[in-house]
Amino acid sequence: MTSASHSSRRSLSQAPFLDAIAGRTPTRTPVWFMRQAGRSLPEYRRVREGIPMLDSCFMPELLAEITLQPVRRHDVDAAILFSDIVVPLKAAGVDVEIVPGRGPVVANPIRSFADVGALPILDHEVSEVAEGIGLILGELSNTQALIGFAGAPFTLASYLVEGGPSKNHEITKSMMHAEPKAWHALMERLVPTITRFLQTQITAGIDAWQLFDSWAGFLSERDYREFVLPYSAQIFEAAKEASTNHTSSASIPSIHFGVGTGELLGAMAEAGPDVIGVDWRVPLDVAAERVAGVVGPLVLQGNLDPALLFTNRGVIAREVQRILGEASRAIAGGFASGHIFNLGHGVLPNTDPQAITDAVSIIHSSFINSEE
Repeated sequence: MTSASHSSRRSLSQAPFLDAIAGRTPTRTPVWFMRQAGRSLPEYRRVREGIPMLDSCFMPELLAEITLQPVRRHDVDAAILFSDIVVPLKAAGVDVEIVPGRGPVVANPIRSFADVGALPILDHEVSEVAEGIGLILGELSNTQALIGFAGAPFTLASYLVEGGPSKNHEITKSMMHAEPKAWHALMERLVPTITRFLQTQITAGIDAWQLFDSWAGFLSERDYREFVLPYSAQIFEAAKEASTNHTSSASIPSIHFGVGTGELLGAMAEAGPDVIGVDWRVPLDVAAERVAGVVGPLVLQGNLDPALLFTNRGVIAREVQRILGEASRAIAGGFASGHIFNLGHGVLPNTDPQAITDAVSIIHSSFINSEE
């Protein structure tokens, strides 16, 4: 099966997720959850059994099935493409594997300017991903959006420099400050790889995309602005250009999210997204003021603490109302232009799937109350 092209993009009618981003009044509070497809679902564990994580990301039928599982089970308003932030690196030829219990591990970490020059750049469509997107779009309804995603250059750079996950990112920060020429060259080399991966998804027909900067919260705002922001901004600009080149309408919307980035929200908004994701540490109305003070009002996404899905329906309902109230105040005060409900990070692996389904039902039924 060939991927869908942007010129034949499906027409979404009253999709709550897209309506919220566009400033229209959605038919219900839109909700999707980061990591909604994954280890919390028994059906996911069944289809992934015996298949390495990265291999599954290059199997069109399997990645499509995994992407669609939470949409069928939970009635979320958007699917998030099943992939991993290191997929474009793997597709480019980097020797990287996801080690169970640890995460992405790079065989040959980048530690010098010469190493940067040897880093391969993705220069082709990732056809397996494009084919998987075509399969996903064939099953989603015209009210359900498909969100693509990519890892931000800082987070990918950290994996490449550290050789894997890091608690303190000390080697990464050392390169940034002691070898700035090598650092900037690395970031410049990552931008086209990330952009090309997003182009694959955009051309295949995604409805929106999210840039994950998982580790940006370890940086000061000063360091973020100097060593990261220019490159994330290049990706948002390039993706916007790619999407407008394939359609006569406006570019498809984008989301920027990082963990522990409360102090960076204004700077991250400067990168150019339409939606800013907020983790659970910062109240939505506070986050909205931080963003609006720098770039003006944006759509907010978030921000229920994933751990609260381990409580009970009453607690979840209370927290949903609190978050919707914060979002409503931010919108009424002119600090935000809309709201998409999400967690403040990803679904935790041991979460009861029924708790996720219940949370979605509570969020959808709370829409009218949030207007009061």
